[in-house]
Amino acid sequence: MDRILIVEDNQTLSKLIAKKIQASLPYEVDVAYKLSEAKLFLKKYNYFVTLLDINLPDAPNGEVVDYVLSKKQPVIVLSANIDKDFRKKMLQKNIIDYVNKSGVDDIKYIIQTLQRLEKNKEHKVLVVDDSMVFRKQMSGLLENLFFKVYSVAHGEEALNMLQTHQDISLIITDYNMPVMNGLELVHEVRKKHNKNDLCVIAISSNNEDEVNALFLKEGANDYINKPFSKEEFSCRVNNSIEALENIQLITNHANRDFLTGLYNRRYFFENMHEYIENNENDEKFAVAMIDIDFFKKVNDTYGHDTGDEVIVQLSEILRTNTNHRDLVSRFGGEEFCIVLKDIDQANALAILERLRAEIETTTIITHKKETINFTVSIGATIYNEEDGLDEAINQADMMLYKAKQNGRNQVIMQP
Repeated sequence: MDRILIVEDNQTLSKLIAKKIQASLPYEVDVAYKLSEAKLFLKKYNYFVTLLDINLPDAPNGEVVDYVLSKKQPVIVLSANIDKDFRKKMLQKNIIDYVNKSGVDDIKYIIQTLQRLEKNKEHKVLVVDDSMVFRKQMSGLLENLFFKVYSVAHGEEALNMLQTHQDISLIITDYNMPVMNGLELVHEVRKKHNKNDLCVIAISSNNEDEVNALFLKEGANDYINKPFSKEEFSCRVNNSIEALENIQLITNHANRDFLTGLYNRRYFFENMHEYIENNENDEKFAVAMIDIDFFKKVNDTYGHDTGDEVIVQLSEILRTNTNHRDLVSRFGGEEFCIVLKDIDQANALAILERLRAEIETTTIITHKKETINFTVSIGATIYNEEDGLDEAINQADMMLYKAKQNGRNQVIMQP
């Protein structure tokens, strides 16, 4: 478990911050009231973040900040000092943030910042700038916010990097670059990635308003003028990532089944129509309908909560035993649909039979400590372009009906 170190001589405040953090976040919290106590903790532990007061009994002039930074520990400064010059001097150091100690709202801000930093670890950022000095500067700021950072010198390199790392969340690009400038890069990026998938922040020292507007029209999410402050940069980056997360969360709720987390029926048809339309190589795929045998009996015997556990367990088996390119969805109730991509009939049948056997041998221990075994029936067909998707699903449904009629717990594929 990650740890947080609070170094604050006001014991009431330090205990309050520690209590709030422990109530909101899964961290162990250590509290020191002096620099000497902080040194003892730092000998023993590495910290996710340290929260440092700059006026301590044995370090009245912010010495704790330099000491903790020398130990390669992330720092957020806590201070009641509102002097602008002092604040600017502190922000020039390699700290994450400078937070005023003025009330409960500042504690909320600290917790929100810690939550943001934790989430940032899941994101990759690509920095695009022909200046090695500026690339290094921005990369350092981003790494200090816990992002995984890649950097390249121009737009063409950026497109190659994006091809290799398709899970990049944010691109930060300069405008004037050789080979391919920032505006051209944004234009190319938006051909494949919309704003819901990938954020773009443009950065330039060009003061012409039309450049700002052109970037936004090409699809940039935000624009920052050089020179910029560390705080402005951090806020804009974090805001862009948070907006991306919120959009993806809403999209995820719209596309996913609430109980299982699998894709829902609406997303299935939307995704498959797009896949079929772009299937330029005439890639073969199989469509399979899956239904839990005697599911009503499970609900009647054990209750609907246990029935839900069976559905969740089945969804996990389907998810973990199929390829990442395949599409697994819950159509409703105990009915599921799988698309196995780039596959012929023989291999599709082998995979579905393996799934059926895996399910048959799975034992569920419910929250009531009840032991349940269940089976499924599966009907499948290979997609025929002339018939279309709806007909493929109908054919798979007919094969499922035959599997039920023939005694259940079996796979039948259309010849």
